[in-house]
Amino acid sequence: MTIKENIDTILEKVNRACEKSNRSSNEIKLIAVTKTVDINRILEALKCNIKSIGENKVQEMTEKYRHIGNMAEWHMIGHLQTNKVKHIIDKVSMIQSVDSLKLMNEINKRCKDIDKVIDILIEINIGRESTKYGIDPSDILNFIKEAPKYENIRVKGLMTVAPALANKEEVRPYFKEMKKIFDELKDLSIKNVEMKYLSMGMTGDFEIAVEEGSNMIRIGTGIFGPRDYSKK
Repeated sequence: MTIKENIDTILEKVNRACEKSNRSSNEIKLIAVTKTVDINRILEALKCNIKSIGENKVQEMTEKYRHIGNMAEWHMIGHLQTNKVKHIIDKVSMIQSVDSLKLMNEINKRCKDIDKVIDILIEINIGRESTKYGIDPSDILNFIKEAPKYENIRVKGLMTVAPALANKEEVRPYFKEMKKIFDELKDLSIKNVEMKYLSMGMTGDFEIAVEEGSNMIRIGTGIFGPRDYSKK
C-alpha cells in the first residue's frame, strides 16, 4: 500500500473508533512518527495532509530538519537527555517526553535563552515498567505542581507508551487509567498547566486509545510500513 492509502486507512479507523465512543474525529491529532524514515517518504506524507511529525532521536531530528524545516510541526517524542535539549529547542513545537524536573528545568532555561515559550507533555509510565521512562502515576500530582516555577514552559497534557501486550484488549485498562488521571488534573487550577492533549496510542493500539479518550495518536509503522532499525 502507498503512504496515502495507509494514512486513509488510519483515518478511517480513527473515524470508527470515534463513532464507537461518541466523539468527533476532528478532536484527534495525528502525529506521523518518522524514526528511520527517509526524507522523500516524509515529504510524501506531508503532501497527504500530514502536518505534524514526531522524532525519537535528537540527531535524526536535526538532520531531517535541515531538509524539511517549517514544512511540518515537530514533536520530540523519544527520551530526551538534558545535554541534548539545546540542539532541538529552536526546532520543536512540543516535547512530549518530559519525565523529570531536571529536564523541565533545562528546557525552561534553554527557552528563556531564545525568548521562547514551549508546550510540553508529561510522560507517565502507566504500566510501571522498569524498562520504560516516565513518571510513576502516583507521583504525577506532586510533579505537575512544580510547573508554575517554569515561566517558559506550558504543560499541555500527558503522554504514555502503553505496555506491549499480545492481546491488545488487555491494554484498555491502562488507557482508562490515563484518562482518569488526565481528567483529575484537568479539574485543578495550576498556573502553566492546561490538560489539552492526551497523547496515547500507536500503530498497534491507537483504536482502543481513541475509544478511551486519547486525542493525540503517534503512528509510524501504520503510515510508513515496517522499518529496518538495524540500518540506524
